[in-house]
Amino acid sequence: MAIPARYASTRLPGKPLLTLAGRPMIEHVHRRAREVPGVDRVVVLTDDERIAAAVRGFGGEVELTPEDCASGTDRIAWALRQWPETGETVVINVQGDEPLIDPAAIRRVADHLRRHPEDPVATLAAPMAEGEGQDPNAVKVVVSAQGYALYFSRAAIPYPRTGGIAGAAPRKHIGIYGYQRAALLRLAALEPTPLERAEGLEQLRALENGIPIRVLTADRPSPGVDTAADLKRVEAILTASDLTASENPRFAE
Repeated sequence: MAIPARYASTRLPGKPLLTLAGRPMIEHVHRRAREVPGVDRVVVLTDDERIAAAVRGFGGEVELTPEDCASGTDRIAWALRQWPETGETVVINVQGDEPLIDPAAIRRVADHLRRHPEDPVATLAAPMAEGEGQDPNAVKVVVSAQGYALYFSRAAIPYPRTGGIAGAAPRKHIGIYGYQRAALLRLAALEPTPLERAEGLEQLRALENGIPIRVLTADRPSPGVDTAADLKRVEAILTASDLTASENPRFAE
């Protein structure tokens, strides 16, 4: 399992190192990833020595990757090419700004890909909360009747031309991806695409190149951190409660 982490966030510079309940954000993500049963390895991938030093400080495994990796997917693929093959065909990408990610969610994605090798990529999404439809920090996804992503966007989708979107409501994307190893390497070998660049969403590279993304459904998302307001909200959750995986919602297909 890999956790890509970069220092140069435009909205929250140094985001992986921001303190939440006395620990850097990246440590919270790493600790939750380590709780997933059957995971032999959790490695943080970063291009910044400050992040690497913080990970070493709490006893985590970290590897430095090139600065020119365009996305978390590219960062993981670069590292994957350096690692010896172990026979494991599924690679999980947990984003470094998901300090409340549910270990059961991570396992859910991994288990699905092991059972369904025909799916090259899988991710999670949950119902949108009130007010999130217009929030560009909340990434929306619309899904086909077969359970695959049609489009991801920061914009409000779909457009309610007839006055409502009953039965066609988007879901909120959760920051976790799973890949079949071959699909990840194929995806990273492709150039960033126009829609990917326009929206700032790496998953659109897959859709623009005809690589399907299976979307598994969650009851509700774990709060990620994109803004200073998100940071305060997550800080309050962590400070007020000793939140464990068993207290988080369980995920269902």
